[in-house]
Amino acid sequence: MAILVDYNQVILASLFASIGNHTDVAADENIIRHMFLNSIRANRKKFTEEYGEIVICADGKNTWRREAYPYYKANRKKSRDESGMDWAALFEIMNTIRDELREYFPYKVIHIDHCEADDIIGTVIHEYGSELNIGAEKFLILSGDKDYIQLQNYANVDQYDPIRKRWIRSDNPHQYLKEHILKGDTGDGVPNILSADNCLAVGERQKAMTKKRMAMYSEGTDQMDEETLRRYYRNKMMIDLSEIPQKYQDIIMSEYNQNKDIGRKELFNFFVKKKLKHLITDIQDF
Repeated sequence: MAILVDYNQVILASLFASIGNHTDVAADENIIRHMFLNSIRANRKKFTEEYGEIVICADGKNTWRREAYPYYKANRKKSRDESGMDWAALFEIMNTIRDELREYFPYKVIHIDHCEADDIIGTVIHEYGSELNIGAEKFLILSGDKDYIQLQNYANVDQYDPIRKRWIRSDNPHQYLKEHILKGDTGDGVPNILSADNCLAVGERQKAMTKKRMAMYSEGTDQMDEETLRRYYRNKMMIDLSEIPQKYQDIIMSEYNQNKDIGRKELFNFFVKKKLKHLITDIQDF
């Protein structure tokens, strides 16, 4: 049982939901800390009885995906540079809050170099996912990222978007993953299987994935020529969360299975120190 929190996604989505298009505003550490902790408080109160305790899953540096595919998320830096947001300052705040969670809170905080939150959550779910819901411990993914829909193949896995306050569900997670691999993921710089590795990075138009082509390739890899097949496996490695290299899976599970010795005794002093007076009255919810 666990509530697996996609730390970076939740904290950034919370921030941008509050500031809208005003990306030129300075990131305020106190506001971001309060906003994220209040979200954790509310969702733990709502879900802990059914799904267990919070586990913070944070992105590490230098993802292994970029080593395997240099164009992975290649567009992110350009769009961030154009946004007007001081991303260096924002990431520094996020790192500070993540370290505070590790030091003062009773929750496990998993942060591993070369691994993203997707890797952590995907590895844990593939380890404990169950085809049958009967008697299986339940897991909740706390994130608005639809990449996790593929993990709903397991009957004991749910996903909730804490920003929009709605469940994310799919009638056919297996088909969703299959189509996701074929179509790629433009947000992550992964083109469809008909397009060159660098097409999104250099701003070229992708070759259209028509309904006819989608139907043909959905039947299996037998329909693909050698180059299309290579691109298919390129996308599968980037998108399918069962493709995480074994050495990182081992590190993730070792971290996940460690007990956290810090109880809730540190929370009151931390809240006082950080002037979180509005949260002290609800300290029992943490």
